[in-house]
Amino acid sequence: MSITYTWLGHGTYRLSIGGFSVIIDPYFTDNPAASTTVDQVSADFILVSHGHGDHVGDVESLAKRTGALVISNHEIASWFEAKGLKTHGQHIGGGHQHPFGHLKLTMAEHGSKLPDGSNGGNPAGLLIAAEGKKIYLACDTGLFGDMQLIGEEGLDLAVLPIGDNYTMGPEDALKAVKLLEPKHVVPVHYNTWDLIKQDAQAWAQQVEKHTKTKAHVLQPGGSLEV
Repeated sequence: MSITYTWLGHGTYRLSIGGFSVIIDPYFTDNPAASTTVDQVSADFILVSHGHGDHVGDVESLAKRTGALVISNHEIASWFEAKGLKTHGQHIGGGHQHPFGHLKLTMAEHGSKLPDGSNGGNPAGLLIAAEGKKIYLACDTGLFGDMQLIGEEGLDLAVLPIGDNYTMGPEDALKAVKLLEPKHVVPVHYNTWDLIKQDAQAWAQQVEKHTKTKAHVLQPGGSLEV
């Protein structure tokens, strides 16, 4: 069995796993890189890595329309529960078996304040085991040495930000690939705005020159079967 990863633009993705549509960090409205609109997206589960507006922007409207379960850290889950959404809270280092697969929250070096100023808890990366595959979505983060421990899981796919300024830039993202040693890697969170403009093709060439990882540069809306 396979998993289909689709980059929907910026830091928003979809995983199609065993008939389930899992949307990560839905941000379509006012997203210049979005490949679709929120009303065209189906969701059974919504995973939220942290509280920034460009990652939670369309969670509420998508969840209310689809009835999707929102999964995040306890603070963000509680914040959305107060808005009437179905939620499941986890925390860093904690895993849970969901219908789509096993989800573990990993650390991430970033912020997480919610749009109204509420406490968004700690930012997270997402480690998913499903259909015999392991996928690491680093989400918004800087480089950290414990990525090596995540890599010891034996990753089929890593999805890494390369935009710099708010997250890892290309050089640190290359170091991340060396620590993680995934079979495949996809760059994200770049070129949405001029401030995070990067040459993803050049980065992919460096990845394949210096590691054994296959790099895939997708356009928003593009997919990769894992």
